[in-house]
Amino acid sequence: MAGVGKLLKQAQKMQKKMEAIQHELSEKIIEVSGGGGAVVVRITLQQDLKSIKIDPEFLKEEASMVEDAICETVRNAIEKAKADSQAAMSEATAGLSFPGLM
Repeated sequence: MAGVGKLLKQAQKMQKKMEAIQHELSEKIIEVSGGGGAVVVRITLQQDLKSIKIDPEFLKEEASMVEDAICETVRNAIEKAKADSQAAMSEATAGLSFPGLM
């Protein structure tokens, strides 16, 4: 039964580490720009959209072009946030393994 106790301790350690990482991810904000720099999106690594800034000059362009640039920039920001989040989680859980599970 000593193995079960060790496994439980390791699981608790991993849970605390994951909670700390989740907190960090919710506070870390990245910026992604698009439309030649006319659109800037700020998003957390948990994909919580914080802001979208649009150059006023860009708004004079055709509406469909502005809309496309905004959508593309938001999509890119979400993809980057996902990738950065996964990388942070992988780094944090490196070395933690549960026999028979991983």
